[in-house]
Amino acid sequence: MRALVTGGSGFIGGHIVNTLLQKGVDVRVLVRPTSNTSTFKECDVEVLCGDITEPASLREAVHGVDLLFHVAADYRLWVPDPQRMHATNVEGTVQVLRAASDAGVSRMIYTSSVVTVRGSRETPGTEADFMVLEKCRSTYQRTKVLAEKAVWELIAKGMPITIVNPSTPIGAGDRRPTPTGRLIVDYLTGRLPAFLDMDLNWVSVEDVAAGHWLAAKEGRIGERYILGHANLSLGEFFRILADVSGQPAPKVRIPYAVAWMAALVGNLYGRITAREPQATLDGVRMAGLPMQYNSRKAVEQLGFPQTPLPRAVAEAVEWFRKKGYTNKGGPL
Repeated sequence: MRALVTGGSGFIGGHIVNTLLQKGVDVRVLVRPTSNTSTFKECDVEVLCGDITEPASLREAVHGVDLLFHVAADYRLWVPDPQRMHATNVEGTVQVLRAASDAGVSRMIYTSSVVTVRGSRETPGTEADFMVLEKCRSTYQRTKVLAEKAVWELIAKGMPITIVNPSTPIGAGDRRPTPTGRLIVDYLTGRLPAFLDMDLNWVSVEDVAAGHWLAAKEGRIGERYILGHANLSLGEFFRILADVSGQPAPKVRIPYAVAWMAALVGNLYGRITAREPQATLDGVRMAGLPMQYNSRKAVEQLGFPQTPLPRAVAEAVEWFRKKGYTNKGGPL
């Protein structure tokens, strides 16, 4: 079996590549020319340089492939040009899946996100709960909702696609890092004296990778599966971080209105300097969403694992410290 992984150099994508190799799958990855491919140097992986928005590179990437994992996405809570994120997350997704269909790929797994699932504090969201575009609070969320809508339209036309919706992944290997990884690094380096509390669902990134494989083997075409685990507030998550890292958690909670004003200033700073600010309006708006979810369907139908969150947090902390992210002048 040969599998193509788009976004294989990313946080989730890299773990999917490792999972596939452990299963004996012949792996091909499609990465941008500027991507860091050092993680593949010791692996038997075919690396192709291209872009999911470029049809020519897609035709080469999907040729001879049995299984597609479309993971590549632009995941940021601040972008100077929202249209570029739309081009990657929406238009790129459609082009990848169409190219795979034209090449006769028999199984496709599309990596969506829990931001496309409508949740509440009273009842965690399930696969039957769909976020509507009018309720979206960030550019990233809007693009993922639009992308998943387009995927459902392709499914209706007969494409063999299964959707997975990861929540907030935690673990080793978050090299960029993602917004979640940056939160952990800021905590470990003392750059987080106060915080805006919010509700999130947290999950081991290794479980997320396993969930992709399980969705390919056991999942049903035309279904979606939430890949999550523990519903915890940010304050509760910090208590786990404190136990694991030995560093005290911040105790000051920022009122929403204060965070909003700080983010407004941050966005103005970003617009002037073209650099990502520490606080963003999209991030604060997303903090106001009750992002709690129920992963029972994936657990019962796929056998989706549920690694204890402290273990995943410990792996993340150890990796960030080992790689120098917590030292002055480190990769961050």
